[in-house]
Amino acid sequence: MYDAIILAGGENSKDLSKFSPQPYEAMIEIAGKPMVSFVAQALSASQHVDKIYVVGPVKELERCEFPGGVVIVEGGSTIIDTIRRGMEALGHERKVLVVTADIPLLTPEAVNDFLMQCDKVEADLYYPIVRREVNNKCYPGNKRTYVRLKEGTYTGGNIFLVNPAIVPQCMALAARIIGNRKNPFKLVCILGWKFVLRFVLGILSLGRVEKRVSELLGITGAVVHSQYPELGIDVDKPSDLELVKSTFSAQC
Repeated sequence: MYDAIILAGGENSKDLSKFSPQPYEAMIEIAGKPMVSFVAQALSASQHVDKIYVVGPVKELERCEFPGGVVIVEGGSTIIDTIRRGMEALGHERKVLVVTADIPLLTPEAVNDFLMQCDKVEADLYYPIVRREVNNKCYPGNKRTYVRLKEGTYTGGNIFLVNPAIVPQCMALAARIIGNRKNPFKLVCILGWKFVLRFVLGILSLGRVEKRVSELLGITGAVVHSQYPELGIDVDKPSDLELVKSTFSAQC
């Protein structure tokens, strides 16, 4: 089993603030509950997750209804600092699940599938990707950031399995990757000009990207192919919020 960290310190974006007065994205209400509570519930219901730490604004998070045993930790000024604080709160060096608080459609099945696939490969960092066809079939019309590679067109997830020992050495580059996560071209530029050329020509392979990122970070990385778009449908714009609300309405 794995302990999990939920990153809940992100401030409400300018676009979303027009639809919710909450100062933090994690606290935006969906079906009468803060988004972060749905993420915590999905993790708690997974048989592969043990302790859950929610890292963010303590005063706001204390008003949420979380499953029993959830620990709230004060977040940092940046997402990287928040990750660091969460890792420190763990008090161990075993692999930990890191999840953002803005994926309220997350399900226990999606978490279980991701972690079971991770168990088949030894790595320091595991990252899920979802084919565009799978995302469009489950959530037609959902606008996502896609990267076109030789094997197909993919979008990324917002859940990671991480070896805490690698966090200090990866912080600087991780900050650049996170800052450009919505811009595929800028992400490829981080890899080097040879990768930019292959990306433009449509011949950049997933294996090359995986190997290059591992080299840059000085770690072993593994990409996990997921059939669960819920891992990556994050609420960071009005259309996402509408999609999630309509999905929950349909379930009621």
